[in-house]
Amino acid sequence: MTGRPRVVVTRRLPEAVEAALAERFDVERNLEDRPLTTEALRAALATADALLPTVTDRLSAEVFAAATGRCRVIANFGVGVNHIDLAAAARAGCLVTNTPDVLTDDTADLAILLMLAVLRGAGAGERRVRSGGWDGWGPTSDLGRRLTGKTLGVVGFGRIGQAVARRARAGFGMTVLAWSRRRPAAAALEGVTWVESLEALLPQVDVLSLHTPGGAETQHLLDAARLARLQRHAVLVNTARGDVVDEAALVAALEAGRLAGAGLDVYEREPAVHPGLLGRDDVVLLPHLGSATVESRSAMGMRALENLVAVFDGRTPPDRVG
Repeated sequence: MTGRPRVVVTRRLPEAVEAALAERFDVERNLEDRPLTTEALRAALATADALLPTVTDRLSAEVFAAATGRCRVIANFGVGVNHIDLAAAARAGCLVTNTPDVLTDDTADLAILLMLAVLRGAGAGERRVRSGGWDGWGPTSDLGRRLTGKTLGVVGFGRIGQAVARRARAGFGMTVLAWSRRRPAAAALEGVTWVESLEALLPQVDVLSLHTPGGAETQHLLDAARLARLQRHAVLVNTARGDVVDEAALVAALEAGRLAGAGLDVYEREPAVHPGLLGRDDVVLLPHLGSATVESRSAMGMRALENLVAVFDGRTPPDRVG
């Protein structure tokens, strides 16, 4: 290879990250800051040495079919890679990396925020104040429920799930139950009760918090049958991936009063949101804010840069996932 490697960056990144990338690579930025089309992604794979995509870029087998062998690495900006066809990437000769660890605390904080917002009716209350519909304090008005002392069920007990469990126990005195497809090491379960099946966990919790990866194995993990196993006073929080929850089934459960509320940061057909969720006072909806802090997004970009540098220096990237 002569000259500097050419890297296509699919979305605008924090200024410090873009500057650091430009010091090492010939960078093509997407100045419109919109998800690239399939055609644009195909062109990038055909003409670039590396691609730095985000969760909004759908890197399917169709996209990888355009690869010419030039693109060596897909340095994903984010932890989850279910938007990337890893098998197709491998066939095209592209390594895939991600950015673990750096967004754990911010996503865990947001999960707690959603728990509080749903239980205390913060979303509906904030909207009423802004609209001029609040007529003052009353001893029986706007009564929510406290988070302290409740039983939390954590589904998916990786880094973020464990961070949520620590906050719940230390900050709110919650009893924490956990389940995931793979049982973690004993040290991670200190103070947490492991439950052997999701079906057994669901009826026991006041709050259910989802932290599983996306993909075919977890699509609609929370379907109508499993939602029906929750207690009627339970609330659901999802900061994982939108398609982990069957949104139509969630709406039906809320409308029937079989679930007390939900707090969502991710959506099944993001950025579209099921219309049955939009008008509900028992639902808090956020625009995928899990990693949306200056600290996390900057660290994610620098981690992606580390992976790119490693590949073009002839080293194994630290965060290879495919």
